[in-house]
Amino acid sequence: MAPSFNLIGLVVADLSKSLSFYRRLGLDIPPTADTEPHVEVTLPGGLRLAWDRVNTIRSFDPEWTPPSGDARISLAFACDGPAEVDRVYADLVEAGYEGHKEPWDAVWGQRYALVRDPDGNGVDLFAPLPPAPPTP
Repeated sequence: MAPSFNLIGLVVADLSKSLSFYRRLGLDIPPTADTEPHVEVTLPGGLRLAWDRVNTIRSFDPEWTPPSGDARISLAFACDGPAEVDRVYADLVEAGYEGHKEPWDAVWGQRYALVRDPDGNGVDLFAPLPPAPPTP
């Protein structure tokens, strides 16, 4: 039997800031989680998303160092429609998070925007665009 993909783990510098960001995206993370060394939530479909403090990782891997350069992971959040992409992007930027690329109508048929979480990980926001009207 092959292993099954089950969890995405993020190592974070400031757990409270990271959890606050993901709560704004609608994840149900209890307020008491901010003081824990490890936090995880189960997403629809059963996949889990976890956060670990740097010192938690270093407790079992003392040599661990954060990657440098651009983030190599991106989490994507589906929005209910193009207007929600715009609203969520604006809400995050207004709350002080980094807006990496303002919402645009992508050639692949989606309203798309890119933000960064507090640790610099990419977070994509997207929704399908309405079908183009038929050409006369």
